[in-house]
Amino acid sequence: MKTIQTISKIISKYLPLWIVLLSIIAYIIPDAFISIRQLTGFGLGTIFFLMGLSLSSEKLLEVIKNPKYALLGVLLKWTIMVAVSIAIAYLFFGNQAEIATGIILAGTVPSGTSANIYTFIAGGEVALSITMATLDTFISPVLTPVLLQTFAGRFIPIEFWPLFLNIIYIVFFPLIGGLLIQWKFQRQVEKFKPYTGVLSQLALFLVILSVISNAQQALSENLSVLPLVFIAVTLQVSIPMGAGYFISRWLGVPERNARAILFHTGICNTALAATLAMEHFGSLAAVPAVANMVMNLTIGALLASLFENKFRLAADGNS
Repeated sequence: MKTIQTISKIISKYLPLWIVLLSIIAYIIPDAFISIRQLTGFGLGTIFFLMGLSLSSEKLLEVIKNPKYALLGVLLKWTIMVAVSIAIAYLFFGNQAEIATGIILAGTVPSGTSANIYTFIAGGEVALSITMATLDTFISPVLTPVLLQTFAGRFIPIEFWPLFLNIIYIVFFPLIGGLLIQWKFQRQVEKFKPYTGVLSQLALFLVILSVISNAQQALSENLSVLPLVFIAVTLQVSIPMGAGYFISRWLGVPERNARAILFHTGICNTALAATLAMEHFGSLAAVPAVANMVMNLTIGALLASLFENKFRLAADGNS
């Protein structure tokens, strides 16, 4: 048990470094990961399944009884992040259809699991973060295809149903499965819960290796556009984070909740975006999602560390 907790702490603390290191390895020697390239969907499904297993029903009930902050966070994510993503796609890549589609896709998927980790590190309200992520997961099978069809349809033809069903299989069913198993076998699941965090992180590493090795050729063929892509995704991550936090505080949201909303608004599940991009639009459309994955983890880690070390809240701090 102690060993698992130590490993989990090391992985969580240096998550951006692991992401960058694994991304570089997968880029340099992509052929080493041929055997796991088809496991991206499995890895993502595992993350959502573990999310369902680890949800605390008591803490969720507390947030559900007072849902205004969760609804506000979800609203900010699906308005600010989507609007910023569309604006960046049109302004930066109006003549590059696949990259523009990838930018929009990276901003119209549910929030990333690392948002929960960074909320915890930053002293934010983790129950709120998980609740917002759950709401995201339930509404994204409809919202993601609709938003893509509406705003990326001018770049690439978007088919609603294949995209909808893909998200249902990867996101919705595993989450519901985890929740049902937790409800049916609560005592057994409680013994397993301490391991869900590290298993989720390992599943994320599997996804990263799979995604990067799959996209390696597209990345190497488009090295000239990568600096602009990284500038674009840095704005795509940082603007929603800042807006989500300051709008929340302006509306009187307590600090702990505002920190959760900050990460929820700015961090999307770009591993899912990259998977959907490669399956529906081509590997070039996955490039912005891969770049966004690196940047949202890096910026998120820096902000979480800043909150933890410079703006630490008292144990009961809620102002």
